[in-house]
Amino acid sequence: MMKNRIKKSAYFYYLGFIIWSLLIILGFGSCKDKGMLLAENGKSEYEIVTSDNPDQKLAFSAKELQNYLQKIAKAEIPVVDEKNQDMNRKKIFLKIVKIDNNAVSIKSEGDNLIIGGGSAEAVKNAVYVFLEEYLGCDWYAPDAEKVPEYKSLVLKTPVRYDYTPEITTRTVHSRLFYNDPVFSGKLRVTTEPFPHYVPGARVHTFRKFIPEEKFYKQHPEYFALRSGKRIPTQLCLTNKEVLKIVKDSVVALFKRNPDATVISVSQNDNTQYCTCDACRKIDKVEGSPAGNIIRFVNKVAVDFPDKTLSTIAYQYTRKPCKTKPADNVLITLCSIECDRSAPITEKCTPFAEDLRGWKKLTSHIRIWDYTTQFTNFLAPFPNIYTLRPNIQFFRDNHAKWIFEQHSNNPSELFELRSYLTAKLLWNPDKKTTDEILTDFTGGYYEEAGVFVKKYIDLIQQKIKEDSDFFLFLYGDPSQAFDSYLNPELLKTYDGFFDQAEKAVAEKPAVLQRVKEARLGVDYAILEACRKNLSKDFTLTKPDKNGQKMINPYVEKKLEQFMKICNKADITMMNEMRFKVKDYYNSYKKALAVATQPNKALGKKVTLLTKPKKYANEDPQVLTDGALGGNGFYANWLGFEGNDLEAVIDLGRSQTLSSVSTAFLQVTNHVVFFPLEVTYYYSNDYKNFHKLGIIKNKYPLSKKSKVNDIQYFNFKFPKVDAEYIKIKAVNMKTPPYWHHAAGQPSWIFADEVLIN
Repeated sequence: MMKNRIKKSAYFYYLGFIIWSLLIILGFGSCKDKGMLLAENGKSEYEIVTSDNPDQKLAFSAKELQNYLQKIAKAEIPVVDEKNQDMNRKKIFLKIVKIDNNAVSIKSEGDNLIIGGGSAEAVKNAVYVFLEEYLGCDWYAPDAEKVPEYKSLVLKTPVRYDYTPEITTRTVHSRLFYNDPVFSGKLRVTTEPFPHYVPGARVHTFRKFIPEEKFYKQHPEYFALRSGKRIPTQLCLTNKEVLKIVKDSVVALFKRNPDATVISVSQNDNTQYCTCDACRKIDKVEGSPAGNIIRFVNKVAVDFPDKTLSTIAYQYTRKPCKTKPADNVLITLCSIECDRSAPITEKCTPFAEDLRGWKKLTSHIRIWDYTTQFTNFLAPFPNIYTLRPNIQFFRDNHAKWIFEQHSNNPSELFELRSYLTAKLLWNPDKKTTDEILTDFTGGYYEEAGVFVKKYIDLIQQKIKEDSDFFLFLYGDPSQAFDSYLNPELLKTYDGFFDQAEKAVAEKPAVLQRVKEARLGVDYAILEACRKNLSKDFTLTKPDKNGQKMINPYVEKKLEQFMKICNKADITMMNEMRFKVKDYYNSYKKALAVATQPNKALGKKVTLLTKPKKYANEDPQVLTDGALGGNGFYANWLGFEGNDLEAVIDLGRSQTLSSVSTAFLQVTNHVVFFPLEVTYYYSNDYKNFHKLGIIKNKYPLSKKSKVNDIQYFNFKFPKVDAEYIKIKAVNMKTPPYWHHAAGQPSWIFADEVLIN
């Protein structure tokens, strides 16, 4: 008994020592004679002092510090300017000091505290750094923060903190920051995606300076020569009139926006650059089509020495050229092609080499990086542990301006991703990703945080184990159904979120956060069911009579998904403006299709034309009962530049009166509905008789819906047939005004229903 008492006594002594030590380390204590006593029992001897007539930003910083000190210590600390100081009070000075414009400095001088920065913006940053580093505050989302409370608020002295962020313009493309400038200030990121830029001239501006609608018919020579024909995809940069028009446009835009300091002079969003003799010659000399761009932008930049001209090193211009960009030219290097399953230096080495090459040419580099799956905002996208090494790599190679293109609209783990990326941009070295995730999950999801963290850790571990997986920005959950989203893992992830919801069941606000975090897993499960991935994940189940009925599990998941999205104001599924309500309606239609009888189900398909790449080029996807979603990876059979012609063998002659085939449209990826679909029938596989033609109801135009599914349904008088032939006519190539003019277009077909 005595031995146990001694053990307990030693335990509590040790525990007390640890707590006391932590208080000292953190700078908090209750003894008046140690450190700087800012407040005690709701009272303070301090006042916050600004310069006389402080600007709006400095005045805001003082008010913000005052408000948080009141929350933390329940003390009302007055804010005064220098001429109205109370000489009997101690001081917290907010000062613009003579250091780097972006630097922050926090230091004690006797009983006074000086919170300084090289500019008013830096002083504001310093206030938030002080609240975070010294007083333990944190800000997870606009509606969720950590603010400790202390009866006695003591800073361990001397206080000394100096930091100059190497990444000076930090942008996370998230509406959390754009819609709430105060919150963006707390995490030290910009309040807009393109600060200082001319509005409307931020990227892909060639089409804005010389629009096809205005110039193409009269001056085709202004545009790119491709395969012997001028098309309005890019500009001909060796045409002198093009240079003159662009310069005039830049002058006009700066006159209309005198406060703007940056304008983009950059290629359109396609790879159809000019191959005329003059342009081709420059490309050859420069070793990259980037040379033509840089020479052109340098000529424009000469006329604007006090402005910055931004251009992009993107896709065909990513490889560095030989000509150095002018001192007022900003190179925006874009990482769109990269595999996101591992750091760029490991799995996207060509991009890494290109960045190192641009570093040799210029110190003015802006990175345009990507952090989520643009074709499926809400899909699980396990790239979280790549963000820190990537940002460190960018920083080490002259990138002082980084734009992390999140989805702006909510995506998987939206608040967590926004927080994590902002923290890393401010200081990519201070904390590990795991430490930041632990801070966030514990603070934002509270008791449920441990289960959300388990999900993150496991899915990241599983993609790391699959070294061959290419995690692409324009991918689809279906690509991972034999990897980190296999059926067993989906059930495990689902279980983690069951536990998470249970842990905060009595906290409605936190429970809603957990439900939103769960959307990624719910979406992956819905897509797995659409594909009939396993016996647990299917669209239909047999009822007691053996007839097909909607799987109650998937129906519940779909309704839950829609309900959570509605409550959280989550409206967009992808960058193609495909809305959550569109997804819901499309899925409901898929459920209706899945429960229909189908004489083609499982029947042999013979292709008379050759598919390419997608669905493993397997013709049986047309009758396998799995339904394609709104991305072309999921169960769609693709034909590039050629028609679809297929024959369904029903096995025996049957009486038929309807046939239907689904087709996908994703206009920005050159996937269009067929011009028409013709159906035929036969009983001997030799003589086919036309049943009828269905024309495309929605011909392609500039206003076409970017992402859509159309069912080409045809009903006809009853016939007896053993074979049904389908012929879908491809557009072959996009119209001249489309960004992929001159390239082959795609058609994608999925399930054929015959009854």
